[in-house]
Amino acid sequence: MLVYKAYRYRIYPTKEQEKLIIKTFGCARFVYNYFLALTEHTYEETGKTVTHNERSAMLPKLKNGERTNFLKEVDSIALISSLENLDDGYKRFFTGQNQKPKFKEKADSVQSYTTKLSKGRNYIQIEGDKIRLPKLGFVKMKNTRNPMGRIINVTVRRKASGHFFASVLVEEDVYALPKTGSSVGIDLGLKEFAILSTGEKIENPRFYRVQEMKLAKAQRILSRRERRAKARGVEPETVKNYLKAKQKVAEIHEKIANQRKDFTQKLSTILVKNHDLICVEDLKAKNLLKNHCLAKSIQDAGWRLFVELLEYKCRWYGKELSRISQWFPSSQLCFSCGAHTGKKPLSVREWVCPECGVHHDRDVNAALNILREETRVSLEKAKLSS
Repeated sequence: MLVYKAYRYRIYPTKEQEKLIIKTFGCARFVYNYFLALTEHTYEETGKTVTHNERSAMLPKLKNGERTNFLKEVDSIALISSLENLDDGYKRFFTGQNQKPKFKEKADSVQSYTTKLSKGRNYIQIEGDKIRLPKLGFVKMKNTRNPMGRIINVTVRRKASGHFFASVLVEEDVYALPKTGSSVGIDLGLKEFAILSTGEKIENPRFYRVQEMKLAKAQRILSRRERRAKARGVEPETVKNYLKAKQKVAEIHEKIANQRKDFTQKLSTILVKNHDLICVEDLKAKNLLKNHCLAKSIQDAGWRLFVELLEYKCRWYGKELSRISQWFPSSQLCFSCGAHTGKKPLSVREWVCPECGVHHDRDVNAALNILREETRVSLEKAKLSS
């Protein structure tokens, strides 16, 4: 199967390269905002919108303008990509997928631009621990593994922490993994991150909770420096100590996100390799977050990210992911006799079925019920189709 696959690398630009990257961020943002404002103004005046072809035709004229000739200093493909992003935003808005495109700000926590290969020119390539990019030349990077397919584009980002990354999108062949003949049900939880129908329990690493004290201390320092700056009548963004504290907070958040993504990537890969069918509950995290006692722990767990990773890996590698309705009472049914024993508080981790007397681990029993429910639903679908 031919798929689009992204490889993310931490890059270490020189001071001159960093200045050019930041200038490209600004130019790409300027082009996006300029044509967004033009489109809105045209619509208000005439009731018609500016088409993609009209915007593309105007871009060269904008670059040659007396006051906007600074656009020539940066990668031209990055400016074209910015226009494409605006067009995509409008398409999604008109189809009801997204809200109306908004103006981008310099103060946005993440700045980015996208470049791609142009016809007849091979400006993008990876050689050892360096990546070659248009206008920048070779930029030092941390090479974890080389992409195995044709490079489509590269997105350069600067996170709120000040770290720079290059996301390389490639077109790559992936092959189905060998069949194992195994099926597994997964009950997602907070005490343990995932409980398998095999009885295995995956510990919840609680990355946010581990860093919570450190983060709270950094946030107090940031708040204190902001108050001091305002008391002196100075904008906090112009104070070096405030910016250092702000970067420290961003670095902690970035570390938590990286740890969570690494954990879920590795776990999802192991499950996809070892099982042909994976069954999970179709949990609606947005609804669960209304419980203020558990909201922070639910966000820390990252269930949604985990299920999304399982979904695309199963699709890529010839495995199957089944989502069971969130209303299925997996914790209320006895797996042995099927008796409905009613709702139980979260404090009840083990229970004995009053009908058959079998002792159950709450989470393992739920995982077994999830797996069995998928079998029942599959049989019903097969009967209807026949």
